[in-house]
Amino acid sequence: MGEAIAHAMTTRLLEFVAYPLVHFTPIEPRSWPATWAEGTYWVGVRILGLVPFGKQAIVISYPESADGFRLRDNGHSTLVKVWDHLISISAADGRTRYRDTVTIDAGVLTWPVWLFAQAFYRHRQRRWRQLAARGFRY
Repeated sequence: MGEAIAHAMTTRLLEFVAYPLVHFTPIEPRSWPATWAEGTYWVGVRILGLVPFGKQAIVISYPESADGFRLRDNGHSTLVKVWDHLISISAADGRTRYRDTVTIDAGVLTWPVWLFAQAFYRHRQRRWRQLAARGFRY
């Protein structure tokens, strides 16, 4: 579980699990930190690395958890008013359990954004499993 937590806290993991569906480019600060500190990070978003999707705030916090680790991105943008993503990592039956929980509000565009999020988070889960299976060698 500890190794999964250590990787979840890195910006490198975000880039890996999002690839190639979403590409994030740091705007403020101008470069990624090695690990996420609590605070707001502004990024440019491109779908498939080509289609501009505007500027997004990644708002990192580490909520208290009695049963494991939590990392929250309470993100937002002009188009997507709420992209509240909670990563939970806990031990279950001698294994590590990873879970994504996402709340989205994009007004009249919520349905298509939600559909995209379904594909995106399934992709993220697949990339997480691939990375863990190879010992977190990127």
